[in-house]
Amino acid sequence: MEITPELIQLNIEKAKTGDQKAFSYLVNAFWNDVYGFQMIRIKNENDAEDVTIRTFSRAFDRIDTFNDDFEFKTWLITISKNIHIDLVRKRKSASFLQVSDEEEAEAFNIPDDSPSAEDLLITEQNLAKLLRDIKKLKPHYQEVINLRYFQELSYQEIALQLNEPLNNVKVKLLRARKLLAEIIQDRK
Repeated sequence: MEITPELIQLNIEKAKTGDQKAFSYLVNAFWNDVYGFQMIRIKNENDAEDVTIRTFSRAFDRIDTFNDDFEFKTWLITISKNIHIDLVRKRKSASFLQVSDEEEAEAFNIPDDSPSAEDLLITEQNLAKLLRDIKKLKPHYQEVINLRYFQELSYQEIALQLNEPLNNVKVKLLRARKLLAEIIQDRK
């Protein structure tokens, strides 16, 4: 993937108009920078990944506030740092919510009425190989893939079930699909 200042600027402008491909380009271009920054701070892969996902989610929610006088990478790192600080504060003051087994089981029984063409295509592929490849992903990526493509939940339903913002779900799915594609490509 070619990354030039001109392409970055072009994709930022497109992302401001809601262009999903531009979001994808920016995630791919800056994922390693944000994730690496968080790995140095947190020293835990899962937490670093979670903060990175939240960073891109928040950045895309507020992309229209990005000032072109600054570097996009610096803006992302600042968002990432603030999210990490917020999480540390929440963990210090958080009390755990107890959920009964019945409530948890009920949360997993949310049907989806609208499978997309992409959903149908994935379910038609060689299921055994695909499942083996999916099991190579980290558990939270396996979960969003399962919810979207096997339980056929909408993005909104996944967000409700995971109790996460919609953009977090979109970024997680984008990242999960990219990692899954790499696994499948390496297998060939």
